[in-house]
Amino acid sequence: MDVQATSKNLAAAIAPAFVLDRLEAVPALIGSHEDFLIITGLAGTARDIAALTNDGAHYFGLGGAMGGACMMGLGLALARNDKRVLVVTGDGELLMNIGALATIAVLNPPNLSILCVDNGHYGETGYQKSHTSLGVDLEKMAIGAGIKLTHTIEQQADIATGARLLREANATSFVLLRVKPTDPPPYKRNLDPAWCRDRFRAQLAAAK
Repeated sequence: MDVQATSKNLAAAIAPAFVLDRLEAVPALIGSHEDFLIITGLAGTARDIAALTNDGAHYFGLGGAMGGACMMGLGLALARNDKRVLVVTGDGELLMNIGALATIAVLNPPNLSILCVDNGHYGETGYQKSHTSLGVDLEKMAIGAGIKLTHTIEQQADIATGARLLREANATSFVLLRVKPTDPPPYKRNLDPAWCRDRFRAQLAAAK
């Protein structure tokens, strides 16, 4: 038996479909972005949200700090329980710190929502296939961590349910959005971390 060939065939059989266009699906899912304080992972999702918000002051995007988005969102949600906090991250960034979901599930802030934009590829390092294109299911991992409110979006018809979960859940929610491995918006984001930090901090102070 060719074990390697069998393994590849099995991975192909269980791999999910990536058919949605992120340029359309992300804005449709989030809707009125002003309703959230937003933390993003690096790379594609940072550009998704920078373009959506026109680099708004209510968004803070990571650059080079892979794996930190969910825990930053958790801290923000706990500190500002009067605001809806949205983490928008990618499959590669989340896989870098998947254990964060366990801590989030235990604390379970009701104002925290996580949107994982899963394109099945590592966009920062050359678009190699990621674990999720080979059968790893991040929604199931979120469920296993203890997050009770989850949803996977693979088709246009799934978006409305996911949008409600991000906005209306009374516990931490996790939405997995599977998209094609195409480029995020061609938006030139500000990569000065001190300036972005100070702007976001000023926004938080003004929002009290």
